Amino acid sequence: MILQTSTLVMGKLCLNSIKGNCHNFCTAVFKDVTYKELKNLLNSKKIMLIDVRETWEILADGKIPGSVNIPLGEVGEALQMNPEDFKEKYNGVKPSKSDSLVFSCSAGVRSKKALDTAMSLGFNSAQNYAGGWKEWATYEHSEKK
Repeated sequence: MILQTSTLVMGKLCLNSIKGNCHNFCTAVFKDVTYKELKNLLNSKKIMLIDVRETWEILADGKIPGSVNIPLGEVGEALQMNPEDFKEKYNGVKPSKSDSLVFSCSAGVRSKKALDTAMSLGFNSAQNYAGGWKEWATYEHSEKK
C-alpha cells in the first residue's frame, strides 16, 4: 500500500491510501509528569500513583510516599480486576477509567510500558513520571540538605 496523505482527526491519525481507504492508528498524546508536578498532584490527592517496579526493588530502595505497587507484569490484569479482588491484592481502591493515574518505576522505561497498557484499556487520564524513583530520591535528598 502506498500512502498519499495523513491527517490528524479527533486524536486519530488517518492515513489515506491510493484506493481511498482510511486506516486509523492510535496517536494518543501523553505528557510526562515532572517531579514538581508529581509532588503537587500527590499533595492534592487527585491522582493514583502506581509504582510498577518489582516488590523486591521497593523493599531494597524505597518508594514514593502514597504510591501503590503493581509490578509491570501485573498491570494489565490489575486494571481489569473486580474492585474487591483489587483491594485485597493491592490494599487500595481500584481506579476507574476516568481516574487520573501516574505510573512510575526506577527510571521511566517500565512506567511507559505500563502507561501504554493502561491507555490501551481505556485509562485515558493516565500519565508517566519518567524520572522515576531515581529522580524522586535525588530531589528528595537534595531538598533535605
